Amino acid sequence: MPVIEPARIVVLVSGSGSNLQALLDATADPAYGARVVAVGADRDGIAGLDRAAAAGVPTFVARLKDHPSRDEWDASLTERVAEHRPDLVVSAGFLKLVGPSFLAAFGDRYLNTHNTLLPAFPGIHGPRDALAYGVKVTGATLFFVDAGMDTGPIVAQVAVPVHEDDDVDTLTERIKEAERQQLVEQVGRLVREGWTITGRKVTVP
Repeated sequence: MPVIEPARIVVLVSGSGSNLQALLDATADPAYGARVVAVGADRDGIAGLDRAAAAGVPTFVARLKDHPSRDEWDASLTERVAEHRPDLVVSAGFLKLVGPSFLAAFGDRYLNTHNTLLPAFPGIHGPRDALAYGVKVTGATLFFVDAGMDTGPIVAQVAVPVHEDDDVDTLTERIKEAERQQLVEQVGRLVREGWTITGRKVTVP
């Protein structure tokens, strides 16, 4: 029987890298079907890069301020990611919006996770906005990135109840736990089974 190579994943981070760590832990099992081949960041000195180094994974940094324009940064990031020939690119708390070059290269295989049930409460203050609105259920959404703000085709969602005594911190933390579990489960499913995107519909065989 032919040996099936694990899928190649590049993970992009901007902070502590807890979602990255969850993926590193999952990919340590050969049955998972993927390995993290590189970790990229938009800033130096973050824990996410330390986590990658500790796991022996190559890293790179593409800082916006090192480029004359956002388009040139986007082109540079695209080139750096492409060097690692990824089957899937995962945003694990990557706080920069990618541009046309990146989406042209990776738009059908660039995953992001958001801490609400999209399309409700997009943007960087999802749990806060959900609490302020008074919803009883929120959650996390895994989706393929497009040119909009948290508007791409949805892969999966997980619901998280809002408790009467929740504040932004307690709700955010509970969403993070569900988000990490969903990310690991669905990335594994995608790399093992494949996917198609038709309009807004993501289908996993």
